[in-house]
Amino acid sequence: MFETLTKGFRNAKNRLKGEQEIDEKAIAEAVRDVRMSLLEADVEYGVTKRFIERVKAKAIGELVTTTAKVRGKKRKASPADHFIAICQKEMEAMMGPVEPGFRKAKKGQVNTIMMVGLQGSGKTTTAGKIARYLEKQEHRPLLVAADVYRPAAIDQLRILGDQLGMPVFSDEVGKDPVVICERAMFEARRQNRDVVIFDTAGRLAIDEPLMEELDNIKKKVRPKNIFFVLDAMIGQDAVNTAREFHRRLDLTGIILTKLDGDARGGAALSVKEVTGAPVKFLGMGEGLDKLEEFRPEGLASRILGFGDVVGLMKDFEEVVDQTKAEADAKKLLKGSFSFDDFLEQIGTLKKMGSLQDIFEKMPFFPDGMPEGMNLDDRELGRIEAIVNSMTAQERIDPDLLDAHPSRVERVARGCGREGKDVKDLVARFKWMRELMGGIGQQAGMLAKIPGMKQMAMAKKLRERVRFQGAGGMEGIAAEMLESAVAEMGGTGGPKKQMGGRKVSRATKKNRRKQQRKSRKKSRRK
Repeated sequence: MFETLTKGFRNAKNRLKGEQEIDEKAIAEAVRDVRMSLLEADVEYGVTKRFIERVKAKAIGELVTTTAKVRGKKRKASPADHFIAICQKEMEAMMGPVEPGFRKAKKGQVNTIMMVGLQGSGKTTTAGKIARYLEKQEHRPLLVAADVYRPAAIDQLRILGDQLGMPVFSDEVGKDPVVICERAMFEARRQNRDVVIFDTAGRLAIDEPLMEELDNIKKKVRPKNIFFVLDAMIGQDAVNTAREFHRRLDLTGIILTKLDGDARGGAALSVKEVTGAPVKFLGMGEGLDKLEEFRPEGLASRILGFGDVVGLMKDFEEVVDQTKAEADAKKLLKGSFSFDDFLEQIGTLKKMGSLQDIFEKMPFFPDGMPEGMNLDDRELGRIEAIVNSMTAQERIDPDLLDAHPSRVERVARGCGREGKDVKDLVARFKWMRELMGGIGQQAGMLAKIPGMKQMAMAKKLRERVRFQGAGGMEGIAAEMLESAVAEMGGTGGPKKQMGGRKVSRATKKNRRKQQRKSRKKSRRK
């Protein structure tokens, strides 16, 4: 996602490396790279032009502070870092500001949401996603099938309602959509539903009968929220259509769908400035829980290659039970982590989304994910198949597979893989378990795990980045790694890798003890 944009900003940053100051000559080529990437990503020409003008005006002649103090330590920031930080701030301003959530009805009244857009943009599925989102917030939605023209539209919404366990109000084909929506309001009060979601009809293009019908529905039910569902893969044409819908209906927000399938991302950058209506949500997958609140700072950070830690933490908190996560962390650091626990972790990863999406949100790649890097979600399925082919005893004690080649052959046949694949997985698993067990044996380490405190560090990261600029991510990440190594008693590499920190005698003693244990274990084998 956003490969075209990320590549352009990466090239611009590289052009400014080695420059001592940001002047008009130094900035010209960098700005050209950014302009080309924006246009290639299908960002509207006028939006691109205004963005470039604002960046140039702020970058040229700016006093660049090359050092800054953070928590008493000096951090360096180059002119390239400052340029990228300016781009990030301007991008956030271009896509925002955004008030999260919905406009709420007065107390005691039924809240209403009207979904509009072109045919095929994903309105019906998005209505289901909105219903699931509201249910998590302890609302009681009613879905209304107001599309009486598209074949199977009503059936599709009913199936979604069954999956969600929510009621769907519909009427036989041929009824007036305006009457259906009006009757749905009475039904919502009868069923004690506090939110009504109207799934209206779409068209292949804007036509006057469609707009008149939507106008009449709006007059009758007076929706508090009117969301235009925009297919991000269509690009600039969809943005221009959204502008016309906003002129006629006064949209309260836009929902971008299929964003995970768009390598360009131009619609996400253009739509707010072109239409004047804010983006409210992003559809990032096919599942009914794959709906994210739009955060301009998070999306800008991902485009520039710095990940989105806050977004990653929100995904994590939705699928992980904190008490169980704490217990799993303790087991891992005691070296008692089994293949059954490993399977559960794979299940958690799959709930959070695709591997590509998860890694794009991680701040570990200073210039974005390596070009051409493609993470295959099917690999998780292959690993699951191998583990599921093991016996209960083998999952607890993987050494059995090393000791008996016939077991490896049986597992390989059961999952349709080769014996080498099984051996490689077992070797990687045992290495990880021994490594984490060794860390856990460091003095006082287990006592330092009160749950997921390290996650709080990640949440603070965004504020630190804002202070130093987006380009300061590398220094901040290095500082976090240095702190983590210090907490682990100095394990993790020679003195040079730990920023000059000396290794304590206790750490050396523990390290020698671990080496003796490993040698004994090898001899027994």
